[in-house]
Formats: sequence, C-alpha cells, structure tokens
Amino acid sequence: MSWTRPLLLTCLVVLSVITLFHGADSAAVSDKKAANPEVLKSSSASLMLFFTEGALSNVFMQEADASSFFKRRGKRAVKTQDEINAEQRQRLAADERRREYHEGQRNKFESYAEEENDEQDERTREKTEQWREFHYDGLDPSYEYNRHTV
Repeated sequence: MSWTRPLLLTCLVVLSVITLFHGADSAAVSDKKAANPEVLKSSSASLMLFFTEGALSNVFMQEADASSFFKRRGKRAVKTQDEINAEQRQRLAADERRREYHEGQRNKFESYAEEENDEQDERTREKTEQWREFHYDGLDPSYEYNRHTV
C-alpha cells in the first residue's frame, strides 16, 4: 500500500503538466537569444525555451506540420527516386559485406582442406615407402609384382 500514494501523486503531476501545456500551439528552441532561460510565452502562441549558443534551433515543429508529418506518405505511396536510390545503395552495401564474409569463409575452408589433403598425402607416401622397404627383395622392380602365374 505504500507505493499507491507516490504512484497516484506522480500520475496527478503528469496529468496537470499535460493539461497545462495542452493549449500551446508549438514550441521552439532559439539559439540566437541565450539571455534568459526563464522566459516562457505560455499564451496561445508558442512555448519558447532558450539554451546556450549552438543549441539546435528548432526542436519542436508547428502543430500543422506535426499533424501532417506521418500523413506525408502512406505505406502504399510511391517512393521518391532518392529513397529508392538510398535503399538500393544499402542493399548493395549489405550484399558486398555478405559476399566478402562468405569469400573469407570459403578461403579459410579451402586452405584448411588443402592442408589436410597435403598431410594425408604425406602420411600415405610415408606408409608406402615403409611398406616398400619392408617388402623389398633385392630385385628392381620387385619380384613380387612381376610374378607371372602359369
């Protein structure tokens, strides 16, 4: 029960702030006048906040622009050529990164496979030489392989 009072108080404060600023048409940040940060025009025109020099000039947009911001282009509307080009560049860059990654993986595997084959060939050659040395009968080529059965 101890959490209900702070929660209720917080909700009340948020509700009062929303109703207080509901009448404002727009708000803007001006970087030209860094004089007084407490100057607020809360009449029906706009809410002005002043920050230090170099701050962004327009943080908030006009009410008419804000309402049409999401309505500019629907999901099925035709994209501009710039948007199409930007998306195509992103696709091409992603394809290039994917291609380079897979090429690197393929090169790693090829070098691994080549090394394994070389090692296997070396082991086979050594075993063959050992077998020939063990079975050598003094004849060249070996008698055992030149035997003709009658």
